[in-house]
Amino acid sequence: MAVQTAADAHRWMMTEPGKPLVREQFPVPSPAAGEVVVQVAGCGVCHTDLGYYYDGVRPNHDLPLALGHEISGVVTAAGRDAEDWVGQSVIVPAVIPCGSCDFCKRGRGTICPNQKMPGNDIQGGFASHVVVPAFGLCPVDLERLTNIGMSLADLSVVADAMTTPYQAAVQAGVKEGDFAVVIGAGGVGGYAVQIAAALGATVAALDVDDAKLAAVAEFGAGFTLNTRGMDPRDIKKTVGGFAKEAGCAPTEWVIFECSGSGAGQSTAYGLLNRGATLCVVGFTMDKVEVRLSNLMAFHARALGNWGCPPELYPGALDLVLDGKVKVAPFVEQHSLNDINQIFEAAHHGELKRRAVMVP
Repeated sequence: MAVQTAADAHRWMMTEPGKPLVREQFPVPSPAAGEVVVQVAGCGVCHTDLGYYYDGVRPNHDLPLALGHEISGVVTAAGRDAEDWVGQSVIVPAVIPCGSCDFCKRGRGTICPNQKMPGNDIQGGFASHVVVPAFGLCPVDLERLTNIGMSLADLSVVADAMTTPYQAAVQAGVKEGDFAVVIGAGGVGGYAVQIAAALGATVAALDVDDAKLAAVAEFGAGFTLNTRGMDPRDIKKTVGGFAKEAGCAPTEWVIFECSGSGAGQSTAYGLLNRGATLCVVGFTMDKVEVRLSNLMAFHARALGNWGCPPELYPGALDLVLDGKVKVAPFVEQHSLNDINQIFEAAHHGELKRRAVMVP
């Protein structure tokens, strides 16, 4: 990627929800101790960004704010104790824990009270440059990346769309011989399908979009089902029929809710069986009505999933660099200057692949 000087630095700011993002020039600050400047190669457009922009979800940082938390790039400057990062290609964690509090020391970085999320707590990646903590940066081996024919920009989606379901799969303990069901086969859900399959599970993918189901059928889904208009009992019966044909257990399913919709969450909860694990990966402001006693009766569990701790990023990245999880077929690059049009297209479901904004 071409090197941009600090004088070229720009970012697209949300001034008010729903109002066009505004391009602004800005002076890149000198990084403080433990911080780095990353020249952005690419930044993915996530459902969470649209939530801030369209749905009234309030970021922690006051407006104006540059959104964007799926960031890859090259470190161009560093503060004290972070100098070794200069020149390194990296993925920036979508949620960056402090690394030093009690939660972090106990391996609970995802609930670190001091965590920083670009595009929420600090200025984000819809920009040419971003200043972030060096803690948790994931180095990228460019030779391995070149060997699989990918660009550093495309790798940006690993920061959230891929690592979030990876963390969910690790937390749920997905292993060889498991049966996994993914609700919502696009975006994050598409990677959940691939990750579960890469970890040895037989995977069923559910969605209401035939095109998304057709895509994941080529990348890890052993069974696909369009659930539009289906009764919940029929859904469970149909999925159970496939599990039986595939030689999988009728119990202890691992269910990934990735649609980020009330309907998807209801479907996921309805699939609970004995010993099942429900992984809540997608986010929605919708409310759903469920009978919590099902968790008790089935001795099942429901797990929240906020981001991914930095220590898991290398393992997720290895799945991509080893060719076990495909990213390139599910992303497309766009000029950062077109961000307002891309937001609109993403909001209306017009994009077939995840958009990566390139400065």
